[in-house]
Amino acid sequence: MQHATVNQFHSLIEALQIGAREHIAIVGAGGKSALMFALAGELGRLGKKVVTSTTTKVWNRQAQQAPCVVCTGDSPSWKEEVRAKLQGEPHIFVGRCVLESGKMDGLDASDLDRLFQGKATDYLIVEADGAAGLPVKAPAEHEPVISASATLVVAVMGVEALGRTLAPEEVFRPEAVKKITGLQAGQTLTSKALARLFLHPQGLFKGTPASAKRIAFLNKLDLVENDDEAMRLAEEILGGSRGEIRRVVAGSIRKGKYGVLERD
Repeated sequence: MQHATVNQFHSLIEALQIGAREHIAIVGAGGKSALMFALAGELGRLGKKVVTSTTTKVWNRQAQQAPCVVCTGDSPSWKEEVRAKLQGEPHIFVGRCVLESGKMDGLDASDLDRLFQGKATDYLIVEADGAAGLPVKAPAEHEPVISASATLVVAVMGVEALGRTLAPEEVFRPEAVKKITGLQAGQTLTSKALARLFLHPQGLFKGTPASAKRIAFLNKLDLVENDDEAMRLAEEILGGSRGEIRRVVAGSIRKGKYGVLERD
């Protein structure tokens, strides 16, 4: 691998190199919602207009972390409502409706494209797949659902899974994980195997627009006693990406600490 530099940050905006205006799709497992709302909070405190949303489903209790929630329903004027709400609130969550399951139904990717292109918001941050609260996943055929206007895709993984075994209590969609990593049920989740989930064409970055930046985010570093294996995972990702992934963030959203590895 080419030499990688490591820098420390306490800001997601800096760690992710967030630009002046972004449509950010968050995929993977191990902290997508936490990342979405933490980043929205940072941007909102700077006076930016932020919309969070999903192209899948999130728990309504998670959506309620936003200062304001807009349910579009079948209203043709929902974008105007979003624009009006953003005049008084720095951050709103937009979903279709609350389902009987207690989850908020998401928006179509094309609706989010139109919302971003309408320029009512400075930042659109979207959870683009699900993981049932587990630290590791591989996408199904129908996911992730990433809008064409996305400028940045962040793929998340919970590093507490390193050294554990490929089992349903650790891995979401284990059959897909087997195909990509080459592991079998019960085998150890090594850094080399997990790196394939970021690097494989059918892995976490599947469906990323060609023009979008790619960042791997290794979360929950505070849950591991020794971060050497997590650092090896970050190096495996950088070394195997052939330049598509030029930055890996390894840290803890809960602690607000982020180490950034990037190619020189």
